[in-house]
Amino acid sequence: MEVKIGIQNVAREIVLDASGTEDEIEAAFASALEGGSLVLTDDKGRRVMVPAGALGYVEVGEPTRGRVGFGA
Repeated sequence: MEVKIGIQNVAREIVLDASGTEDEIEAAFASALEGGSLVLTDDKGRRVMVPAGALGYVEVGEPTRGRVGFGA
């Protein structure tokens, strides 16, 4: 699942392929807002931790593939 995390006062967003379902990622985000930090694990086993106070937004969804050919 592709996750984009926007951080306050930072121009670039964090993009990762997180392991887990959309509901699990949403639950992690909701618990981070209550206090603590957002902790996600990507498909390679690396962990990304963002303090809750620095979160700007979290976008969850499958990546869209670009269309190629005459039907695009």
